[in-house]
Amino acid sequence: MIIAVNTRLLLKGKLEGIGWFTLETLKRITINHPEHQFIFIFDRSYDKSYIFSDNITPVVIGPPTRHPVLWYLWFDYQIPRVLKKYNADLFLSPDGYLSLRTNIPQLAVIHDINFVHRPKDLPWLKAKYYNQYFPKFARIAKRIATVSFYSKEDITRSFKVDYDKIDVVYDGINQIFEPISNENKIEVRKKYTGGSEYFLFVGALHPRKNVSGLLRAFDAFKTVVNNTMKLVIVGGQMHKTGDIFDVYDNMRFKNDVVFTGRVSTADLHDIFGAATALTFVPFFEGFGIPIVEAMSAGIPVICSNTTSIPEVGGNAVLYADPLKIDQITNAMLKLAGNADLQNDLIAKGYIQKDKFSWDETARLLWMSIERALQ
Repeated sequence: MIIAVNTRLLLKGKLEGIGWFTLETLKRITINHPEHQFIFIFDRSYDKSYIFSDNITPVVIGPPTRHPVLWYLWFDYQIPRVLKKYNADLFLSPDGYLSLRTNIPQLAVIHDINFVHRPKDLPWLKAKYYNQYFPKFARIAKRIATVSFYSKEDITRSFKVDYDKIDVVYDGINQIFEPISNENKIEVRKKYTGGSEYFLFVGALHPRKNVSGLLRAFDAFKTVVNNTMKLVIVGGQMHKTGDIFDVYDNMRFKNDVVFTGRVSTADLHDIFGAATALTFVPFFEGFGIPIVEAMSAGIPVICSNTTSIPEVGGNAVLYADPLKIDQITNAMLKLAGNADLQNDLIAKGYIQKDKFSWDETARLLWMSIERALQ
């Protein structure tokens, strides 16, 4: 079989959640299935490390797709030409975008549909594109893969597609995340917080991640306790981040907040391992990879009780309503300094994390590919 793949999000040094999903699944699938040919379609020059095996043919077609008009041109005009040229049997799109101008079977990985429920979090034109085209993509797809049962039900209900057409393919976790020694914790804390313990947030600075609510909760936490606890926020800015910095500017304890921006995977390993706890309270998530990464790093987790997150966190986390700042604050107060609770959550987290692996993700995605080829 010849399987063409949208690999436009394989960007060296700039991988976000969907980029990591693309990398980890395709690396395994292409190596494990040498009997098939894969056409990797990039929208700009690519890093050769992403050509994982000899059965991959890389193709670059422009223009770079970072605007709704360019998405339309790339997927509806450029992609059909590549599919025809290479006589593809299937088009796999790990970010969910499909072509409306081809008859070749297509498999869309739609991680979540937050734009349906929270369109105002996005620039107007992007929200319009997503809400106009993704229902069409869902209907024309031969099959759909998604990363949680919550998202499967949400897509079925919102886009009126057959429930049995959707395969759940849980995200995996990067194997580099693991506990670090006490000596390393001390060094990492010196580097980022002057030696203080810290709560940690990892993710894009985006309205649905509720960073503003986390900042408010942390400020309230600091008014109650008399300690040197910090809040470290790891992630790059996205659209509509103004509210985050407005809240930050008005914080009483803003000097206890550290914004690192993007960091390397190696640095993220250290930052996770040295944290007191992950504080991850988004309004909406299709999965929530940082939760499982924190469990792997051996730190407790405070997270939202909404959307897919309870499916991922199980009984191994402290939950809070992301709309209620006092619940987030109370979770911080409950956890900080409580070694017994921290150790209990860490132990449960080690068990919970084993439900998620990239090997299993790749296996399940391959099963979805096989169904789409039937």
